[in-house]
Amino acid sequence: MIRGSIYSQSEGTTRKGSQILGADDARNTAVSVAVEVSAKVAENRKRLKQGKSAKDNVADLKEELNMDEHLVPLEELYSRYNTNVETGLPSAIAEKMADEKPNRLTPQKQTPAVIKFLLTLFGGFSMLLWIGGVLAIIAYIIDYSRDSGAPRDNLYLGVVLIAVVCITSIFSYYQEAKSDAVMKGFLKMQPQRSHVLRDGKWSEVDADFLVVGDIITVTYGNVVPADIRIITASSFKVDNSSLTGEAEALSRSPECTDDNPMETKNLAFYSTNAVEGTCTAIVLRTGDDTFIGKIARLVGKTKKKETPIRKEIRHFIHLITGLALFLGAIFFTLAMTVQKQQFLQALVFLIGIIVANVPEGLLATVTVSLTLTARKMAKNNVIVKNLEAVETLGSTSCICSDKTGTLTQNRMTVNHLWYDLRVWAVDPAVEDCFQKEHNSFKMLYSIATLNSRATFEETDQSKPLSEWRTSGDASESALIKFCQQIRPISDARKDNPKVAEIPFNSTNKYAVTVCEQRDEGGRFVVYMKGAPERVLARCSKILVCDEEAPLDDTYKEHFEKAYKELGGLGERVLGFAYHNLDTSHYPPGFQFDSEKPNFPCEGLVFAGLYALIDPPRPAVPSSVKACQSAGIRVIMVTGDHPLTAKAIARSVNIIRDETVDELAARKGISESQVEPGEAKAIVVSGQKLKEMDEEEVQNIIRDYDQIVFARTSPQQKLVIVEAVQNVGNVVAVTGDGVNDSPALRQADIGVAMGIAGTDVSKSAADMILLDDDFSSIVKGVEEGRLIFDNIKKSIAYTLTSNIPELTPFLVNVLLNIPLPLSTIMILCIDLGTDMYPAISLAYESAESDIMKRRPRDSKKDKLVNNKLLQITYLQIGVLQACAGFFNYLIVMGDHGFLPKHLKGLREQWDNRNINNLRDSYGQEWTYESRKNLESMAQTAFLLAIVQVQWADLIICKTRMLSILHQGMRNKHLIIALIFETTLIILLTYAPGMSVAFRTYSLKPIYWVSALPFACLILLFDEMRKLIIRKYPQGWVRRNLYY
Repeated sequence: MIRGSIYSQSEGTTRKGSQILGADDARNTAVSVAVEVSAKVAENRKRLKQGKSAKDNVADLKEELNMDEHLVPLEELYSRYNTNVETGLPSAIAEKMADEKPNRLTPQKQTPAVIKFLLTLFGGFSMLLWIGGVLAIIAYIIDYSRDSGAPRDNLYLGVVLIAVVCITSIFSYYQEAKSDAVMKGFLKMQPQRSHVLRDGKWSEVDADFLVVGDIITVTYGNVVPADIRIITASSFKVDNSSLTGEAEALSRSPECTDDNPMETKNLAFYSTNAVEGTCTAIVLRTGDDTFIGKIARLVGKTKKKETPIRKEIRHFIHLITGLALFLGAIFFTLAMTVQKQQFLQALVFLIGIIVANVPEGLLATVTVSLTLTARKMAKNNVIVKNLEAVETLGSTSCICSDKTGTLTQNRMTVNHLWYDLRVWAVDPAVEDCFQKEHNSFKMLYSIATLNSRATFEETDQSKPLSEWRTSGDASESALIKFCQQIRPISDARKDNPKVAEIPFNSTNKYAVTVCEQRDEGGRFVVYMKGAPERVLARCSKILVCDEEAPLDDTYKEHFEKAYKELGGLGERVLGFAYHNLDTSHYPPGFQFDSEKPNFPCEGLVFAGLYALIDPPRPAVPSSVKACQSAGIRVIMVTGDHPLTAKAIARSVNIIRDETVDELAARKGISESQVEPGEAKAIVVSGQKLKEMDEEEVQNIIRDYDQIVFARTSPQQKLVIVEAVQNVGNVVAVTGDGVNDSPALRQADIGVAMGIAGTDVSKSAADMILLDDDFSSIVKGVEEGRLIFDNIKKSIAYTLTSNIPELTPFLVNVLLNIPLPLSTIMILCIDLGTDMYPAISLAYESAESDIMKRRPRDSKKDKLVNNKLLQITYLQIGVLQACAGFFNYLIVMGDHGFLPKHLKGLREQWDNRNINNLRDSYGQEWTYESRKNLESMAQTAFLLAIVQVQWADLIICKTRMLSILHQGMRNKHLIIALIFETTLIILLTYAPGMSVAFRTYSLKPIYWVSALPFACLILLFDEMRKLIIRKYPQGWVRRNLYY
């Protein structure tokens, strides 16, 4: 499992470890910095008093934590908050403060459900359909008041239109209501009880009643109840993964170690978990004023952007609504003025124009299509919370991805070892190459196994070792999993029981154990593990090829070379040493003292190094490449160290070229001297990002193709997402922690992790990856692009029938012929025969170039564009209208009314008092017989539309490929063809249909007359697609490819 040396040829990479300040350094830093920070804090407080509260200012919420409480001496802090470390706050004062400002997060104000429902009920197409429905009912009432025997067509029409509006609105509201529960996740994080000192007595109170200045204790297993500063600590560690996304337990101590509040060790934050030890602390901030409260307010005030598909549908609604109102107004005016029609007749005509233009079933079709795709994605471990997010992912041009758990496995793993002056790469595919018999490797195994608090919670032999659950921090868990495959650690620990221990702390940066070797006659051995430079400093010898040699400069140079190499790979490096105790000084039964060590912690023998890393998921590199070939940029945004971030980014193909810092090092210049065009890749730390304004951040997005942002804060993640959006990208953001929630909310589509994700991140996101795998996003991109294509095809199919629905009303007014198609029959098409075929296109498979295209340009590539309207309205639609009129004229001609005789006949035709109207051959027709013939001709027109829609459905399967290439493998589409054929047969021949829809039974010959038009449509569209494929840069492609 270990193979040979991987020493790099380049030694230019240096390891930049963080400098940990000691107590004296911290106090000096506090003196020099506290004045400046205090001034800023005072300025903020002044602004708060003036009413410019950061609570109401999103820009302020985006700023970094601005505080000095971690810098000033504790005595000053006690004085500032009028508290005392011996007695705490007086109970009366604390209770009054708690009543005025409880320690809880304030839920965001929500739009009332009634208002939300009314907005969906009367927005977009809905208002147009409401107008049409109400006008139809009014027309029926007026008509009925004049003649109680008037037909009920307008009543049925009005009721159906209003029913369509209500059903689609309820469905839309249901989808909206599911996606807005962000604050519930934050409220779940609130701690319950706290141990507090008041009036000199310790007691337990509800965490809600903690106030600023309270002295509290926090122990292992507790949730930190407020933002606190550590006064005293004993091996105290916290899990900040909900804030930073990184799972490593962090030690906390009284010393200030960094000016940055997020990096210093003397602060712990509200809602984080205490995983080890205990501490006494002073409460600095509570409730909404805490760091987590700031994130919660920022999430609440970050407005969710309108999805691309909603923008497209809104654009389509405006387009169709404008067209419907424009045509309706013109022809209503013509009917009233030129044709001298009565108001009621002109009103019915206006309703017909509106109904013909509005695709009533479109919103239902889009919703069902999105739902079907969401179900398909669920099979690929992607849960879609907001249906519109399905298409948004397909429109994505940039993915801002978190590192831990998304690109990587969220599982620390031993990746390299260094012993016997060589670096060995761990390769699970290679068996038995550890040189197990060498003392150097045996010693490394012993130290990693025995100097560890990590244990296995399970040893399920049916599972891979990597999936065994452990207790302990991530690094120690990785070490014992590595060691377990050499020899069961339980056996090693049984043979070498631990007799003394010095736990790891931030001052020493190492841990020590003393174990008794029972197989060596009870001899004791000291084992040390920790930061390599600290461990090496306590060694005087080094174990090389089974021998202990003096640790001279040559060996130290070997160590430095290996340390820099492994550190440059972004790996976490740990040093290991040992010392065999002399049995004459440490006989069996010797009592060791860990508090005041009575055994040597210096003069040890250096054994070697372990290097650990959270490895990339196996499928991620190819998935990132697939994104890049699809024109999608992948940017890493992580809270991890820049070196680690860069190493992972390079291994997964996010970084492929030389970075700015590498170029600067090669040329011997500073990074600021590197011109943007010189390097394609850049790694930007949170510290550098803090010094940039919005324009500078946007310039980085524009100038560099390969970008990593490391050591970022939640506010900076939000700034990054906004910058990427501001340069014109549709942005998808992945995240799992509370720190990611503002960015998830701001993104065009937020993608949360299902396994590692917090409730808050899942609530803020639009989509959840059940397997936490970046590769699932790539599958989602393809599905998103496919659904956009398929919705476009559905719209093309639906809009085509608008022309044969609209032209009968226009010809009815312009040529005064009997109405060729009724409004109720239009609804039979839009809500009946066309509905399932339109939905069936959602099941159409992708065309071959779907993941080779650039991301859709939302400004140019609209869901409904001029090209699509030109094809549907002016080409296919015109052919369909011709088919309808052809069938209509055949029926009228067969019964005596030739085309030339129909012109100008409408007024006599619709006059109830004329019962002897002569046709072209002199036959007399009563009003009732004329209306039966009209129903027959309208049914023939309806039949012709359905028949040419057969051809339209087939040609809409592809936008460029031949139907012969795509095939008829979509079984839902075949069923849809059968469905609409069956439905038109029922409408034509089933008993009762003549009453409900005013249809009429047709002779078989009328089923044949429109078929040539269907064949012509198929031939015409195949020729169009052939020319597009043959001449990809030609006029036809530029003007007729939608």
